[in-house]
This record gives sequence, C-alpha cells and structure tokens, in this order.
Amino acid sequence: MMKKRILLALTTLAGLSSFNVAGAVEQMKPEHTEVWKEIKKVNPDPIPSDAVALFDGKNMNHWQHTDGSKVKWKVEDGTVTITNGTPSIETKQKFCDVQLHLEFRAPIPEGEPLGQSQGNSGVFLQKRYEVQVLDSYDNPTYANGQAASIYKQNPPLVNASRAPMNWQTYDIIYRAPIFADNGKVKVKAQVTVLHNGILVQDHFQIMGPTRYIGLPEYEEAHGCEPLELQNHGQVVSYRNIWIRKL
Repeated sequence: MMKKRILLALTTLAGLSSFNVAGAVEQMKPEHTEVWKEIKKVNPDPIPSDAVALFDGKNMNHWQHTDGSKVKWKVEDGTVTITNGTPSIETKQKFCDVQLHLEFRAPIPEGEPLGQSQGNSGVFLQKRYEVQVLDSYDNPTYANGQAASIYKQNPPLVNASRAPMNWQTYDIIYRAPIFADNGKVKVKAQVTVLHNGILVQDHFQIMGPTRYIGLPEYEEAHGCEPLELQNHGQVVSYRNIWIRKL
C-alpha cells in the first residue's frame, strides 16, 4: 500500500496534477524523491571532452568540399577563410541531433550596405536547414534573411550582431526530423540558437529544407547528413568549430 501511495504522489507531482497530494506527501521520506545514478563527467575546457573538434585552427582533416575534393579554403592564424571560386565545404562525418559551436567573422564592407552580399555564408544542418551567416550590424535586409535567422523561415528574436571584423559565436542545439515508415515527416526538425550568447531562436520548428524561392516542405525522408558551411562568394572566416552528438 505504501508503494502505491508513493508512486501516486510521484506521478502527481511530475504531472502537476490538481490532485490533492498532501496525504501522499505525508507518507514520504526525503529519499523517496532522490535519484541516485552516476552522471557522465565532461571536462568543459578548452572544449567539451566529448565533443569533436571539427576545426581547431590547424587543418581541415574533418572536411571536404561538397564535390568530394580536398578543401582549398585558406587556413592561417587559427582561422579558415572562404576562397572565392571554390565549392562549399562539408564534414566527412554525418550528424543528426547535435550541439554545435562555431565562431565567424565578416569582412569590412566596401561602400554602401550590400544586404545579402555583405558577409554572407551559412551553416547548413544535415545539408538542408540553414542558419544564416551575414553581416547584420548595420546592413538592412529582409528579417528572415539576416544573421541568425533560419533562412527564409524565421527571423531572430533580436539582432545580436557585432561589427565587421569582430568574432561572433553561434551555439546551436539541433534536433533532427523524425520520419514515419511512409516517408512523411512525423516530428519536424527543431533548433535553438544563441548568437553571441543571446537567445535568438527558441525551439523553432523548421518547416522544411531551406529554399531561396518558394515555401519549405519536407519532401523526402533522410537520415544523418554532413554539416555544411556555405561559400556564397564572400570572404567570411571561421574558427573554433566543435560539435557534440546528442
């Protein structure tokens, strides 16, 4: 009988039910709500010990161009910078649910603000879902195309951009979509983004793969895929890229 009362109390408390728990709580002891298990230790410095250092400033061993060729972007002084005339790059490893950290730097603009042609790149999760990289410090453009937007889908909650040539951070928590046996999406992809430490995307449900023209929709089922960094013809630099499988 005691076990039943304890189970009822725990279930009620966890579900925030309107059931009167006073009687059940009176029968409980502190240890009845204590969870004892070993939690994996992770050293957070300099990066999480269970993370993969996709780019540590030394080489591009974890990457290739999207055509499968060796990366030709410039690696110098701990950074990798887009080289015009080359394809985008992608990781050799495939990922689904991840925590991703990266830092990027937009170049000094020349002349008047150029909108989408000013420090443009992009982080493509599973090669399909883009978190926009752009110089949005003083560079008006459409809201769902500025820095930290889910491109052409959802604007950031705030504009947290730093001025060009300052390093900026993205911390991204991403949950991959889940598909039913018939190939239809059952659970949409979801993403949370912190831009320079500020929450800008809060568990946003991605509506489908990124499209420049037209509405996004999930047209086909897919599994884990590489992370892609876009070459959009701008001289954008990256550094300190690491990723954790969730």
